[in-house]
Amino acid sequence: MSNEPSDELKREIKELIMSTLNIADINPEEVDDDEPLFGGNNALTLDSVDGIEIIMALQRKYGIRLNDQNLARQIIQSINSIAEFIVKEKASS
Repeated sequence: MSNEPSDELKREIKELIMSTLNIADINPEEVDDDEPLFGGNNALTLDSVDGIEIIMALQRKYGIRLNDQNLARQIIQSINSIAEFIVKEKASS
């Protein structure tokens, strides 16, 4: 298994975030993988409540645990950071 997140995984994460937060007016392609999801210049303009919902959705879908609040904040910085964490967690389980 590759340690690099696939484009398919990144798209899946974008779709999960958008469905979790009921965002219908943005296409997944408009969300930059590297840009911060909170603040920054990304198509998604998210706040801390959105972050909690995203973490819960990721835990349900991928069976990962994000119990450390500081770690969770780092992981949900961008689509790439989320995808890299998921790949790393799956490889170690």
